[in-house]
Amino acid sequence: MNIPFLKRLNPANYLSLMALIVLFIISSLASPYFLQVQNLLNILKQVSYSGIIGLGMAFVIIGGGIDLSVGSMTAFIGAIAILVVNALGGGPLAIAAAWVVALALGVVAGFFNGIVITKGRVAPFIVTLGTMAIFRSLTLYIGNAGQFVSQSELYGDMGMSSILGVPTAVIVFFGLAFLLSGLLNRTRYGRYACAVGSNEKVARYSAINVDRIRLLTYVITGAMVAVTGVLLSSRLNSVNSSNGAVNFEMDAIAAVVIGGTPMTGGRGTIWGVVIGAIILGMINNMLNMLSVSAYLQGTVKGLVIIAAVFIQRGSAKSARA
Repeated sequence: MNIPFLKRLNPANYLSLMALIVLFIISSLASPYFLQVQNLLNILKQVSYSGIIGLGMAFVIIGGGIDLSVGSMTAFIGAIAILVVNALGGGPLAIAAAWVVALALGVVAGFFNGIVITKGRVAPFIVTLGTMAIFRSLTLYIGNAGQFVSQSELYGDMGMSSILGVPTAVIVFFGLAFLLSGLLNRTRYGRYACAVGSNEKVARYSAINVDRIRLLTYVITGAMVAVTGVLLSSRLNSVNSSNGAVNFEMDAIAAVVIGGTPMTGGRGTIWGVVIGAIILGMINNMLNMLSVSAYLQGTVKGLVIIAAVFIQRGSAKSARA
């Protein structure tokens, strides 16, 4: 029986949410400390940094692209933000200037990725693999392969701040998710991004400026990287030039995929990314509580990503049937 209403309620559309609920129950039973408020807030805080990047990455993947440079870009922008704060004395104006510079750098870096991909007709994987090396190399060169350390106590306080007990990073994460969900679901740009990722040729025939839409996905990602760069560097009050924000690209892509966005593009949800990021955080938290070696956590994360892709493929086949 073909009933459109029942199709919209297909449980396959909510697999990530179902997985989150199951994982929450398992974690609650596995450790008596899991349900402590401070532990739950710590999980949300830990996933907020890569999760914010994942919000931008969702647009890139929905539009049919990929961005491998976000981890190195985060370290580079965070390092520059610290240099700006130190150079201007570390006061409120210095921090405001650091935000402006960081956001500008993020937008420019995202624009560079996007313009090379769209106008240069180079594969996104190759372009962002190259800029990943460029940003990390620049960070190492400027920092002489050492650490960038903030001399501002106020900058560090900003990174550790909270509102009504909720870490600022968590509030920023959910606030940006709300805004970007509106951009994806309620604007012409969001519809066009899905159309471009679904079928680029058809999108061009529909008079959609494919290059502009795809370029903006990288600009949005660059802006999200800038936000994370400032928040993360202020939280640590430093940036390590060699391993700062390392593997953030993997965490961001994993959050997007686990949240239900296929790597083939064309569809996806911002709140799915939020759920995917939280799932990853809960898995890491549970492994830590069970004293599983930190060296094996990457293995578990990789298996979860592979499983998510297989589940998506099965759901897609079921939907077509």
